[in-house]
Amino acid sequence: MNKLPVAVLGATGAVGQRLVALLEAHPWFELAYLGASERSAGRTYAEAARWLLDAPMPAAAAGMRVGPVDPAGTGAATGGAPPSLVFSALDASVAREIEPAWSAAGALVVTNASAHRMRDEVPLVVPEVNAAQLGLLRRRAGGGAIAANPNCSTIGLVMALKPLVDAFGLGACLVSTMQAASGAGYPGVPSLDLIDNVVPFIAGEEEKLEAEPRKILGALSPGADAVRELDLPVSASCHRVAVRDGHLMSVSVSLGRAVDREEIVAAWEGFRGPPSVRSLPSAPGRPLVYRPEPDRPQPRLDRGAEGGMGVSLGRLRPCPILGWKFEILSHNTVRGAAGGTLLLAELCAREGFAPGFTPPD
Repeated sequence: MNKLPVAVLGATGAVGQRLVALLEAHPWFELAYLGASERSAGRTYAEAARWLLDAPMPAAAAGMRVGPVDPAGTGAATGGAPPSLVFSALDASVAREIEPAWSAAGALVVTNASAHRMRDEVPLVVPEVNAAQLGLLRRRAGGGAIAANPNCSTIGLVMALKPLVDAFGLGACLVSTMQAASGAGYPGVPSLDLIDNVVPFIAGEEEKLEAEPRKILGALSPGADAVRELDLPVSASCHRVAVRDGHLMSVSVSLGRAVDREEIVAAWEGFRGPPSVRSLPSAPGRPLVYRPEPDRPQPRLDRGAEGGMGVSLGRLRPCPILGWKFEILSHNTVRGAAGGTLLLAELCAREGFAPGFTPPD
């Protein structure tokens, strides 16, 4: 089949590199454009990017010339029309202006940046959880659009909460995160701030973790122009720890009715998401993996579940205050960033929002 040419903006950063790696052998998408800062533009990707991943830089990407992140002039760089599907791994401060420019030029922008997540017209989607909210794209005025991948911690949290909301109802959520150093990008947090230490503050992170789940777990009524948020109080405390990859969360919840432990585990283990998502190329076979061991999940042992696209759960036990408590672990740069963004783009393509492309059945 003819693959859809795509662009990656912020291609030299940690999330951009992960996107480039994931796109190397993708069955639907073909990397056609790399955008980065002015200091990288004009250089080959191999020259511009300090490669951070264990696997080698894809040979096809290594020889590509890096261009600007602005859509103007990208047609010449790609030898034709600018790509109609754009992956954004830009910093939020840059994404705030650049992503709408690509959208205005007719592209579908699937973004990992936080700049536009809470706008009414932008769907904030975890495909297994709220694929129906892509319906917001059907009501756009025309031309391009923006679809957003949530915060890296939010993704693991809402994937664990969704089966509980559906089966039992959810009254409140208390979450404390232990977030990996890679979540700060590269070079990220200075080593002397993390060695023998925990930093109990990540700018803007608690606010995102408290706000985004309400939108994601909310409802989009037929004909509505915005999501009706779920009435769910979330209290978050976020910490940076000396772990390379993998965000661990300690969560307590109050449920809408009395349940036993086996019911909760069964709800998690039976969760698969809608049929339209299960067959996507990047979809994990098991979105949620429950670990019965008393000391799991752990970042080093469990962040690679389902190729990094699965969320691991464990230590389900009674909470004397809210009712139940448990641990969540997700790979922050795969499921929480590049992999989640790629899966969202696949869903957009499956639903007909990638101009000029029809995926296989």
